[in-house]
Amino acid sequence: MNLNSNNHYRISIKYHIIFWLVFFAITVIRWGGNLEDYGYSLKTTFIGFPIHMILVYFSIYVLMPLFVYKKKYLQFIVIITSAILLMVFVKFNLTYYLVTHDVWPEGPEVINSITLIYTIDSFIGELYVITFVTAIKITLDFLAEHKRVADLEKTQLETELLFLKTQISPHFFFNTLNNIYSLALVNSTKTSQIIQKLSELMRYLLYETKHKYQTLENEILCIQNYLDLEKMRHDDLLEINMTISGEIQNKKIAPILLLSFVENAFKHGANKNIGKVIIDIDFSIKQDFLYFTVSNPMPATTKQERSFDQSSGIGIENVKKRLALRYDKNDYELIIDNTDKLFVVNFKIKV
Repeated sequence: MNLNSNNHYRISIKYHIIFWLVFFAITVIRWGGNLEDYGYSLKTTFIGFPIHMILVYFSIYVLMPLFVYKKKYLQFIVIITSAILLMVFVKFNLTYYLVTHDVWPEGPEVINSITLIYTIDSFIGELYVITFVTAIKITLDFLAEHKRVADLEKTQLETELLFLKTQISPHFFFNTLNNIYSLALVNSTKTSQIIQKLSELMRYLLYETKHKYQTLENEILCIQNYLDLEKMRHDDLLEINMTISGEIQNKKIAPILLLSFVENAFKHGANKNIGKVIIDIDFSIKQDFLYFTVSNPMPATTKQERSFDQSSGIGIENVKKRLALRYDKNDYELIIDNTDKLFVVNFKIKV
């Protein structure tokens, strides 16, 4: 089985043949045993099965797409009922003229014409076959639709993650390029170092973040390149204290989550404060969890402005969305402490 262009499972011809052959054999054996006449059972089954197949395929491939899928249930019921009644009439006459005048040996009495009770009994029999096959069809269509929705959600998820990953502030790159330009004018020895660091950082952001998860070592190296660039930008006005404890090998994390917190610290700390700025960054691995802390001084604005600026920045909101999309809620914890002097991010995540 496979999906066709309309997102329905397409069953190959051989499975149709196998299904009807098995159904045919069961019917012959069942009625032949009940009536103790396998010859009669074989003949009537040969007559009945084309009728079963016509009704079944007419129902699932014509009526269901035209009426059931469009929620026109009344029209479907009227047409399928009429079709069954017509086929009951056809079956009675074919049996009567081609096999035997005793068209209903399993019935309570011998009949020579269509009666109400015969019609009801035959109608229920045809309805049973249609219902059985239709249930299979509906199940397969449900599975196909479920797969289509799952694939669509996966595509939307990946698109959302890709979009969020590209939201790292472009101001950092513009500012770094401006610094490179300024240093190049005075032939500073720092120019080549900054270009190298920027190249490594951009290469990582462009190519290494395509995977769902990245090694923690690579993430820390990316952050280190970012910090080196910031140090070159701010010179002696910036002090960065970064500590790492525990085993960082063989640990993985969604890419650039941590960099978003670090960038946020510079965006609202070093870039908005006058004078020397101290930023503390700590990585601590305990068993299967990373405990990450970054703190930066609050800018010289009112508390209300600080609260809005810090809590609603793209970086933090970006991280919250990516965490919700990628991780189970029990696998991480994010606490943001906004005081008068410090903005502190305490982040715990499974690695």
